[in-house]
Amino acid sequence: YRIAQLMDQGIDPYNILALTFTNKAAKEMRLRVESVVGSDARNLWMGTFHSIFARILRAESEKIGYPSNFTIYDTDDSKSLIKQVVKDLALDDKLYKPNVVLNRISAAKNRLVSYYEYNQQNSIYKADDEASGRPELGRIYQVYQEKCFRSGAMDFDDLLFNTSLLLKSHDDILLKYQHRFQFVMVDEFQDT
Repeated sequence: YRIAQLMDQGIDPYNILALTFTNKAAKEMRLRVESVVGSDARNLWMGTFHSIFARILRAESEKIGYPSNFTIYDTDDSKSLIKQVVKDLALDDKLYKPNVVLNRISAAKNRLVSYYEYNQQNSIYKADDEASGRPELGRIYQVYQEKCFRSGAMDFDDLLFNTSLLLKSHDDILLKYQHRFQFVMVDEFQDT
């Protein structure tokens, strides 16, 4: 109803961004908005954080060195690559299990911590990894990211991380999307 009200006030749907967390919620939101405003809902930018950020990155990815047709790795792809990295680095695959490593990398990315920051001498991550008996997690993170980049691939967390990187490092792109999205609505915002 907020979207419908904005459109009734003459706001172009192109200037409205509506975000939610799950594909199911995004589909429901789209159906509900379409039932109220009709076909104009097609001009809204509406979807999950990941789908909207992937859309932005497809349009702007060259600014951060990725092709516009970059591949999006799912969890299985990421775990498979981590297994290969652990093998390439001749590390103990019992100690560096793909789930453990992927969770650690994901946690860092969700805090917007790059592998470079992760591996800094005074990094809390480095100290935690040594205390947990997994001192090579930072190196795995770095090699994993380098391999993703060389392959023109991003994992789900990269969609969030790289959108943040893009907007922080390219003022022209930031201004473009600030101008476009004059109204930003987040479903269940308290969950962010």
